Amino acid sequence: MGTKIKQASLVLVGILAGVLLSLNFSAVAQREGGRFPLPVDELRTFAEVFGAIKSGYVEPVEDKKLINEAINGMLSGLDPHSAYLDQDAFKELQVGTQGEFGGLGIEVGMEDGFVKVVSPIEDTPAFRAGLKPGDLIIRLDDTPVKGMSLNDAVKRMRGKPKSPIRLTIVRKGQDNPFEVTLIRDVIRVQSVKSKLVEPGYGWVRVSQFQEHTVENMVKHITALYKDGPLNGLVLDLRNDPGGLLNGAVGVSAAFLPSKALVVSTDGRTEDAKRKFVASPEDYVRGRGEDLLRGLPAGVKNVPMVVLVNGGSASASEIVAGALQDHKRATIMGTQTFGKGSVQTIMPLGNSTAIKLTTARYYTPSGRSIQAKGIVPDVRVEDPVVGAIRVREADLDKHLVNDKDAKEEKAAAIKRATPAGGSAEEKAAPPLEFGSDKDFQFQQAVNFLKGKPVVSSQQSAKANDPLKPATSN
Repeated sequence: MGTKIKQASLVLVGILAGVLLSLNFSAVAQREGGRFPLPVDELRTFAEVFGAIKSGYVEPVEDKKLINEAINGMLSGLDPHSAYLDQDAFKELQVGTQGEFGGLGIEVGMEDGFVKVVSPIEDTPAFRAGLKPGDLIIRLDDTPVKGMSLNDAVKRMRGKPKSPIRLTIVRKGQDNPFEVTLIRDVIRVQSVKSKLVEPGYGWVRVSQFQEHTVENMVKHITALYKDGPLNGLVLDLRNDPGGLLNGAVGVSAAFLPSKALVVSTDGRTEDAKRKFVASPEDYVRGRGEDLLRGLPAGVKNVPMVVLVNGGSASASEIVAGALQDHKRATIMGTQTFGKGSVQTIMPLGNSTAIKLTTARYYTPSGRSIQAKGIVPDVRVEDPVVGAIRVREADLDKHLVNDKDAKEEKAAAIKRATPAGGSAEEKAAPPLEFGSDKDFQFQQAVNFLKGKPVVSSQQSAKANDPLKPATSN
């Protein structure tokens, strides 16, 4: 058996070397200024493992599955954001940036092997069910999440509209996991909302950065100015998971002087070393007209507060960082998510792609956003979450006991259910941003009016406000 595996592995080394060359790895290497030699010893080890699985695994495995899983593991092992996109995932990514896709309406990441809610998207099943940034999803229907790749978890959460899925959630402040059932829907994201809070004070919310976010923001701001100039503006980026870079540059440019630096990126390749400024060349896709040309002149100097929280990530952090560094706005809320890395989508020849982290973001002053985020100028509190332990049977893709599969499944479900009864527990109703019940929003308005700002609802009850604010 060992001889056969060894012979097969030598053949596979040659095949793999040829495949890598055909994928034009040398072209990537040349961007580094040299040529990467193929790691023959490591490829031989890979081929030996491949051969051992093909000949000795308890069940037959298709070559395609093994290769795809190897690619998946190679990318997901790098960081939480690099991933292999199969045909379905690649298509959904392209559709999602246009503001319409199927699923639950939730932006997610990975933490300690669990799916972590970065942000529920407004007016979606996840938002209406009361999911919060920082929630950990530990089970999808009866399947444990621990051990799943992020792509696999996302696939399970997506599905036909009107079909149900049951999520088991761990939330800080609650002793036991609880379940919530969501009904999948076609997600149509309205990325920009606005309202005139009262005469002279406006609120603009950007919930996600999409292809049409900049032009939609221009329409909303223009409408706010139709009855006269504003004395203050709240730009609400809470629970905004990010999106397109050019959208972030365009939103920043609306409030900054022409040619002001918005964000820079730095990575190993020349393409990854970029500076993006408040100029149409950096926020208009293609050769379209300057979308910001029709903005009221007052937006360049109207006093501003930018609201952020732990669900503000990526593109929203770029905007907050740019306006903070240029002292154009006061950042209020809690520290942001800290996704300061750039992912490049690299299409492959078979309608698939890889999403690869290629650079880090830096604010105009040179601060890195990665794993730190944006620290607000004025802190107004917002909650976060923790984690739990699991066992072997909780791991996704563990080898099933074919003699006792039903009992094993029942035991796994029992372990994830709180002692003393059902895991069913109703999630808190979602907060309507910009409403009179929105504590952070009310503090932002107070700040713009020069009134005292309170750091938490507990402080408000204790009548312990911060010093009277002066807007910039």
